[in-house]
Amino acid sequence: MLRKFSVDEARNAILKRIPLDEAEVSPLILDRITALFGEPLSPEQAVMRILRDVRRRGDAALQEWTQRLDGVSLTNFRVPKEEIRSALQTLSDVQLNALRLAAERIRRFHLAQPLTSWLTQSMGGTLGQLVRPIRRVGVYVPAGSAPLPSSVLMSVIPAQVAGVPEIVVVAPPMRSTGKVDPVILAACALCGVDEVYALGGAQAIAALAYGTESLPAVDKIFGPGNLFVTLAKKQVFGTVGIDGLAGPTETVVIADDSANPEWVAADLLAQAEHDPLASAILLTPSEPLIAQVQEAVSCQLQERQRAEIIRQSLEVRSGAVLTADLDEAVALANEYAPEHLCLSVTQPWALVPEITAAGGIFLGEHSFEVLGDYVAGPSHVMPTCRTARFASPLNVWDFVHLIHLVALDEATTKKIAPAAAIIAEREGLDAHAFSARLRC
Repeated sequence: MLRKFSVDEARNAILKRIPLDEAEVSPLILDRITALFGEPLSPEQAVMRILRDVRRRGDAALQEWTQRLDGVSLTNFRVPKEEIRSALQTLSDVQLNALRLAAERIRRFHLAQPLTSWLTQSMGGTLGQLVRPIRRVGVYVPAGSAPLPSSVLMSVIPAQVAGVPEIVVVAPPMRSTGKVDPVILAACALCGVDEVYALGGAQAIAALAYGTESLPAVDKIFGPGNLFVTLAKKQVFGTVGIDGLAGPTETVVIADDSANPEWVAADLLAQAEHDPLASAILLTPSEPLIAQVQEAVSCQLQERQRAEIIRQSLEVRSGAVLTADLDEAVALANEYAPEHLCLSVTQPWALVPEITAAGGIFLGEHSFEVLGDYVAGPSHVMPTCRTARFASPLNVWDFVHLIHLVALDEATTKKIAPAAAIIAEREGLDAHAFSARLRC
C-alpha cells in the first residue's frame, strides 16, 4: 500500500535525505564481506582492498575477484567483436527497431547541444576557449536483476556526439554463461562499440581507472551501479574523472485533481520496481486523488512481475504527501531535488519557472517518465541523492574538456603586467612579481 503522509511526517520520513556515506548497510552485505575477506570490514574498506589488489596485480586480480564475486572463471575478459555483432541476431525485429528508434532520438537530442570553441580579439591579442573531446572513456553498464541496454545508448551516444575517439563498455558477466548479456552486446553493436569487457563490480572500476595488461586505463568513468561500484568510483576519483555518484533512482510526481489516478499509480510503480531503495513519491493537495492512487496501486501491484521489489520500495522510501497547495508541493520538490520530477497537473508549464532543482522535468501526463527512460531523447542518466541542486543530467559537455587560450599582444602585456606584479607582491610571491616586471 502507498502510505499517506502529512508534510511534517514526510520531512522526517520519505523526504529526509541520508548522505551516501551514512546509509545503513544490510547485515547480509556485511556478512558476505566478512565471508569474503575473513574479517569484518565496512563496504568502503572492502572496496579499497579490491582496488589496491587490481592496481597491484592487474589481470590476475581481476580473474580472482570475478571468480569470488560473480562466480565466473574467466581468463579473457574482452568480448570478441564477432560476438558483439552477432548479438543483434538475438533480438526480434520489433526489439531491434525499438532500440533503433531510441538511438535515433537520443542522437538527435544531443546533436542539438552546442559544443563551441571561440576566440576574441577585444581584450588585446587573442583569448579564447578550445573544446576538446576526452580521449578515452569507460561506460559501466549494470546487469543485475535487469540488464539495461538503454543505459548503453544513453551513455555511449552522447560520447560519440561529443567526438570521443575511444569508448569502452564494461558489464558484469552472467553467472549462467560467463558472458555479457546479449541484449547489452546488441546495444553496443547498434552504437558501433567494439571494445567490451565482461567485468563488473569494484574490480571493473579499478581496471578502468588503473588499467591492466588487457584493459588500458580510461580518462573518465561513466555509469551507475550498486553500492560497491559507487564507492569504487568515489575512491578512484582524481586518478580518473567520474560522472557522479549514483544513488537509488527516484521520482516525484506533483499532481492535482485533473490527474488520472491509474496513470499516476502506474508511474509510481514503474519507478519503484527498479530497486527496494527506489523512491516513488506523490505530492498533491488533493486528498481524493491520494485515495484513488492508493487503490490503483493496490490493484496494479497484483499484476506486476517485480511485485516484491515494489512492495519494499513502497514500504521504505515511497508514499503520498498531502500538501496545502501546488506551491507547497513545488517547494517540497525543490528541497528534495529529485532525479525525475513529473508534473501531472492542468497547467504544467505554469510550474516550471518555480522549479529550481530536478534532474529532469516531465510536463503533463503524456510526457511520463518511462518515455524518458527509453525513447524521449535526453539521457536517462540523471543526478540522484539531492545532487540535482548542483549537478546536471548526462550530456555532451560531460565528454569534453576545455582549454583556455592566451595569446596577448605586446602592448596589452605592457599595460597589464604592472597589475600582475602588484598582486604578486601582495601575495608574497616575489618570483612572480619579478617575471611580470621584466615585461613592463
